[in-house]
Amino acid sequence: MDGADQRRGGRWGSKLASAIVPWLLPLLCLALWQWAASSAIVSAQLLPTPMKVLNTLWELTSNGTLAYHIGVSLQRALIGFLIGGGIGFLFGVLSGRYLAFYRLFDTSIQMLRNVPHLALVPLVIIWLGIDEGAKVFLVSLGVMFPIYVNTYHGIRSVDPGVVEMAKVYGLRSGSLFRHIILPGALPSIFVGLRYGLGVMWLTLIVAETIATDAGVGYLALNAREFMQTDIIILSIMLYAVFGKAADVIAKLLERKSLRWNAEQRT
Repeated sequence: MDGADQRRGGRWGSKLASAIVPWLLPLLCLALWQWAASSAIVSAQLLPTPMKVLNTLWELTSNGTLAYHIGVSLQRALIGFLIGGGIGFLFGVLSGRYLAFYRLFDTSIQMLRNVPHLALVPLVIIWLGIDEGAKVFLVSLGVMFPIYVNTYHGIRSVDPGVVEMAKVYGLRSGSLFRHIILPGALPSIFVGLRYGLGVMWLTLIVAETIATDAGVGYLALNAREFMQTDIIILSIMLYAVFGKAADVIAKLLERKSLRWNAEQRT
């Protein structure tokens, strides 16, 4: 029993350390921020204290302003991610499965991938105007390429021997893809998913600088006009929280989908 208790205690200690250690650096940065602001090393107008930012968060939450702008930004991000991610996944699967499709489309996709999609902002404004379509298009374009590349890589990396063995056991077409190829490609697909989520938030920040009247980016731009640095910092922190939350959700989905993979149990 003593040995079992020690092992159980060791596991709990390891889990506790895993939960606390990643937050040590952010907490240290927060403490340094508070010290620098409260010591007047930096002007309060340029760098408000964390308490000032928290008060602003409370005020904007209480009057419903923050919820509205967050909802608009999340809607743009989700729609853009679904469109771009869906296209990237579909093209990645087709390129990985069919050589003719790969030869026809991959070169063009790779050429487009190497053009910085944010450099297309002026052209997108001319093509689509400054409404929601332009913002969703930019997010979709940014998300599509990492998911395409990693999906293609995952499909092509599936062990051919396993595929041939599955065919010997009678798996064909849809069943072969669903039970053998897709599970084998999932680790690489999830890498693309997590990378695509990061690109999604990066693109959204820039997209929301296009003339708009709603969204977290609009909050920051509007606050800039009135030198409201507390709102600007709050907006930046919201993007950081969104990015971390999206990555956590992706990790949970990855662990649940790859429970058969020994590397996901560590």
